[in-house]
Amino acid sequence: MTLARAFADQAISCGRLGSPFMQQLLSILSENWPEDSALAAKFAAFSGDIGPAGHSLPLRLAGGLHALVLTDRAPALAALYPPSRVRDNALRKGVLDALAAHEAFLLDWVDSPPQTNEVRRSAALMAGAAVVAQHSQLPVVLSELGASGGLNLMWDHYALDLPGGGPGTAAPVVRLSPEWEGSLPPTRLPVVADRAGVDLNPLDPQNPEDLLRLTAYLWPDQPHRLAMTRAAAGVMTARIDRADAIDWLEQRLDATPDGHLHLIQHTVAWQYFPAEARIRGQALIEAAGAAATHNRPLAWLSMESEGDVHAAEGAALVLRFWPGSITLRLGRADFHGRWIRWQGSV
Repeated sequence: MTLARAFADQAISCGRLGSPFMQQLLSILSENWPEDSALAAKFAAFSGDIGPAGHSLPLRLAGGLHALVLTDRAPALAALYPPSRVRDNALRKGVLDALAAHEAFLLDWVDSPPQTNEVRRSAALMAGAAVVAQHSQLPVVLSELGASGGLNLMWDHYALDLPGGGPGTAAPVVRLSPEWEGSLPPTRLPVVADRAGVDLNPLDPQNPEDLLRLTAYLWPDQPHRLAMTRAAAGVMTARIDRADAIDWLEQRLDATPDGHLHLIQHTVAWQYFPAEARIRGQALIEAAGAAATHNRPLAWLSMESEGDVHAAEGAALVLRFWPGSITLRLGRADFHGRWIRWQGSV
């Protein structure tokens, strides 16, 4: 894949996910990439998939440009960003000027892959956790694989606002209102006694530089996502360990105390684990499930892609529960949590 094609494909994807500004920005970069720049040389050195399933070079650069705007490093560029709406010619000039003027910052920024923490995915997690609570009333030990900044570990501080009611705390810091199709989920969330996550590159939302990374990769014409992320960051208390997810999970499974339900969750993360890690992880979870008891049950809640063939249908929301080896296909959810098609049952 050429870089121009990667920019163009990402532009189309962003447009489909409700960001006309990102579609405009990435289309401009696709057609006007400065081939003689140090950034171009750095990107040319990447091998393998440079698109969204690989190195995600277009989103790395877009995040760097947004970081310039959020930190007031580039006021001329900021004037062209949402809520302003400008023509292609004006945005093209502003972006190319920023690429040249802030090349050193951007060269450093793009060393790291994109990292977001989409809080709206907690809507699906909350609905799934409410189903878990119908199977067991024990307090929960919550573990998240690919946790990023841990914001989706804090779903018991949020509310799922649905016509007719939904699960959540009485004083939520975030209100989630996805387009909902299907029957309503249960309304009672389990009590979280302990929560922790793992990531190869965990970010601390309490650290201003890490919070900048989390917010810069949100799309500039979607300020509601920015507001949710900042609000969720304010209550983030979970421990996020820097480790291999499956190695960490093995130790976490062994440490779950009696009288607690261990709930494993992950959203759009499993697909990025190496194939051998996915095989090992599933085997570990199923072995722990086989040993689960009513006083030490296990639940595995996932919101994951089922491959390109189902990409337009969103991610599959699946809950497995032990003892009993119960598998519930709860429905499907938009990758950014904009909508949920619920078919959950107990």
